[in-house]
Amino acid sequence: MPAETRGELIIAEPLGHYAKRPPLVGDCSVLAAVLFDEPERKRAADALRGKEVFAPFLVDHELISVALKKTHQGLGEVVRQGLADLAELKITRCPVDGVAQWRVAIECELSAYDAAYLQLALDLQAPLVTFDRRLGRAAQRLLGSSP
Repeated sequence: MPAETRGELIIAEPLGHYAKRPPLVGDCSVLAAVLFDEPERKRAADALRGKEVFAPFLVDHELISVALKKTHQGLGEVVRQGLADLAELKITRCPVDGVAQWRVAIECELSAYDAAYLQLALDLQAPLVTFDRRLGRAAQRLLGSSP
């Protein structure tokens, strides 16, 4: 066997896009804060900056629900701008396994919607960012927490 074929195992792979932009699951509360200019907007935007944002497919429905509430509050212009920004926002929408989502919802006493975000974070082994205390505590328990 020639010397060139023995020795160290070499694995060559291109740098993934995660190397530049780490993954982050952003829930509706965080995305709505950014899109609809809520008081927490700056903190939410800072948390998302430089990350590749992921969300379950249901995120658009949840954001439209927020938009409807804000429209009824007389914030039509904010809603129009927020929905325009949503169309430009780079969010990778992902499916979530329903049975796994159900298990997380039962175990953590979460809504099916919140469990979808947490299950996606578990699937991706990515951090989850939220303003929702119940979801946040469940995420810290299952994912760990940062200081």
